[in-house]
Amino acid sequence: MNTPPESFNGLAVAAFESRRADDMARLITKYGGNPHVSPSMREIPLEKNTKAIDFAHRLITGEIGMAVFLTGVGFQQLLEIVERQLDRDRYLNALADITTIARGPKPAAAMKAAGLTPTHRVPEPNTWRDLLTTIDQGIPVANQVIALQEYGKTNPSLVAGLEARGAEVVSVPVYKWGLPESRGPLEENVRAIAAGERSVLLFTSAQQAVNVLATAADLGVSSELQQQFSNLVVASVGPTTSETLRELDIPVDIEPDHPKMGPLVAAAAAESQAILARKRRVAALLSSPAADPQDKQAPWYNSPFMKACRGEPSDVTPVWLMRQAGRYMAEYREVRAKTTFLELCKNPQLCSEIMVTAVNRLGVDAAIIFSDLLPILEPMGLDLEFAQGEGPVIHNPIREAADVDRVLELEDVGALDFVVETVRQTRLDLPADMPLIGFAGAPFTLASYTIEGGASRNYLHTKTLMYRDGGAWRALMQRFVRAVTRYLNAQIAAGAQCVQLFDSWVGCLGPDDYRRYVLPYITEIVAGITPGVPVINFGTGNPALLPLLAEAGSRVVGIDWRVRLDEAWATVGHDRSVQGNLDPLVLLAGRDVIRQRAKEVLDQAAGRPGHIFNLGHGVLQQTPVDNAIALVDAVHELSSR
Repeated sequence: MNTPPESFNGLAVAAFESRRADDMARLITKYGGNPHVSPSMREIPLEKNTKAIDFAHRLITGEIGMAVFLTGVGFQQLLEIVERQLDRDRYLNALADITTIARGPKPAAAMKAAGLTPTHRVPEPNTWRDLLTTIDQGIPVANQVIALQEYGKTNPSLVAGLEARGAEVVSVPVYKWGLPESRGPLEENVRAIAAGERSVLLFTSAQQAVNVLATAADLGVSSELQQQFSNLVVASVGPTTSETLRELDIPVDIEPDHPKMGPLVAAAAAESQAILARKRRVAALLSSPAADPQDKQAPWYNSPFMKACRGEPSDVTPVWLMRQAGRYMAEYREVRAKTTFLELCKNPQLCSEIMVTAVNRLGVDAAIIFSDLLPILEPMGLDLEFAQGEGPVIHNPIREAADVDRVLELEDVGALDFVVETVRQTRLDLPADMPLIGFAGAPFTLASYTIEGGASRNYLHTKTLMYRDGGAWRALMQRFVRAVTRYLNAQIAAGAQCVQLFDSWVGCLGPDDYRRYVLPYITEIVAGITPGVPVINFGTGNPALLPLLAEAGSRVVGIDWRVRLDEAWATVGHDRSVQGNLDPLVLLAGRDVIRQRAKEVLDQAAGRPGHIFNLGHGVLQQTPVDNAIALVDAVHELSSR
């Protein structure tokens, strides 16, 4: 047998397929893997299925207007149950007279074998959201009685979706899931996974994962199994299975373009080696984490910046500038001319060099890693490009509720190892007493880029989805919450002393919408950050949001230039530190004006501990470098105590 170019290269591959276990083993072998296939489940028909018979009677008497079949096995077993008590042809003829929907190829094939053709067929990847989208594209369900053939358990989200569209749902259970009659092979496989003897796991249904975890619990190896998920590759056949795996805290690394067994094995063979290599690199980077953020002996602990973050007095007001390493510097432009922006962001050595050069030239009190808000979107399934003259462009934006499933979970930071390495390298290259700031885009800003596909003036698509489908918005924001929290904590482990959330686009919202659609998610991120590490929560465009930014719980609140610093600080509370807030355009003025405006900001701070001087947004490209240096010098001179 010839091994395809996409090869496991001898990796130990565990799979849990039952009906097609032999086919799965052959596929794994074909792709160069060492197969360990253990059947993990069986379908147990319900002995006294009165609901199925009641459905058939109601169908024949014309009380059912539509039927949805979710699985091929379910259709077949339902037919077997019905024909034991009713006339088979009468049942099938009744089905032929109503609207029927097959959720994908398997129920459609089962219906064809019985002489039926479904009225509608749900397209790939055949999720329950795709089913609802198919209905929304022209199937009237309001005031219809819809029979829903279940597959082992009820899907409450699908039922709620049908009911929200005006349907009356009649659930028709057909079978329940059970463990295999012979559990020995499954137990052996689970023990081997927990012991680190498998490199790849393949799941072709969600119930397989449920039974794997149940078996681990019975064997007393649940914690060992959970620990191994970060060291191996988990491949899921499709979105429905992936959703359940994530609910079970099983990270999903691979999902094929088509939700079938063949594409699943092929994708796993093609990608597993690279994923394992990334995971090993990140594990190595994070194996020696930075000092305890509350270690008072750390060189940076008593720096002016860290004292200000904690609200403690210092000899001088610390200052750093957002976008302090950028296009306004000739050194940056020279490097940037040789590569694309994304390629630059993926070169940790250059990123460190750019930032260290900027820090040395400006004389600031803190460094921030050189990166961008958006690289996190690539491993989440978005096609990102920094187009010449256009800025960032997302070529596959999400626009509808069903599109949310295309945004992948960032299960670990392996795909962003270049950012983790940038943190580590920059920390090594900076003076030991210079604090390093990590950062990420906040969920609303990331979601807006993802939905709009680029810059926007009115956020039409973002607000449409946000207002129209609260469930889809919540699912998207929670996905970004988990991603950003993992991302920032990895930066901290690699050497960052502080992290900042950039919510650059959130100013388009009013306070009520911020509280409803944004605040819960920022609060969750702040609560999930490594204890002791200060978080700067920075949103721009609407000073009315400042109380809510503070309510999210960050130690520092960033303030833009659209409000006086003293008024802003009183608004967020003097128990918090603040960062800001000179208008970036002031740096285009003369030195005397720069000094005077810096003094005004410092006077508004009134020497109160906890002020970090910064611009109200990033340094503009047209800014003379000497003006930025003059600002830093002025802040240090005027605030020296």
